[in-house]
Amino acid sequence: MRPRDFDGAVKYPVLEYIYAGPQSFYTPKAFQDLAKLRRVADQGYVVVCADGMGTNWRSKGFHDVCHKHLKDAGFADRMAWMRAVAESRPWMDLSRVGCYGSSAGGQNAAAAVIHHGGFYKAAAASAGCHDNRLDKLWWNELWMGYPVDASYEDSSNITHAHKLGGALMLAVGELDTNVDPASTLRLANALIEAGKDFDMVYVPGGTHHVIDTAFVMRKQDAFFKRHLQG
Repeated sequence: MRPRDFDGAVKYPVLEYIYAGPQSFYTPKAFQDLAKLRRVADQGYVVVCADGMGTNWRSKGFHDVCHKHLKDAGFADRMAWMRAVAESRPWMDLSRVGCYGSSAGGQNAAAAVIHHGGFYKAAAASAGCHDNRLDKLWWNELWMGYPVDASYEDSSNITHAHKLGGALMLAVGELDTNVDPASTLRLANALIEAGKDFDMVYVPGGTHHVIDTAFVMRKQDAFFKRHLQG
């Protein structure tokens, strides 16, 4: 999605809305699903959304990529797709790529700058499930299996916090009853212990959907403006 005042002579930073939860697929299938992306695009971004390997409704092999490997999030697909698309769209500036997401998408967004900081320069992660051992068992065991084994440790953003290679904003609501706020707080602690700088947005009384609050949207807008447009 391009900004409404799009100018083909201008190079725009690219923002990916990411959610790689293996239970479904997420690219918009109706115009009304695009409203939230439109708000972001009109601030001067090309906004993209892709279903990488590990998401559902393609094939068993495509879906099985997620098994015991939720940290993957189909990043190889996502980066290859953006590079291919940008070849015919020179107004996409792949030197300024960011991503944002919530819940599993928050886990994915943080993983982008932890594992692929050479490509993703900035990420905003809201209500993220940064360690699948800290989240509700039924959802995580579907993809990571039981008993808990070394794959959980390896898929944890907390384990790999020291690898942070891009700008990161963490947002979390105090009263999130879907993903325990401890997940975000433990990642924040691991980043501090690793000597990594990051932004932290804590919302008193906030729920799992803090990404949709005016306060977090304002903080996220300012974060990406500083790191991708500054």
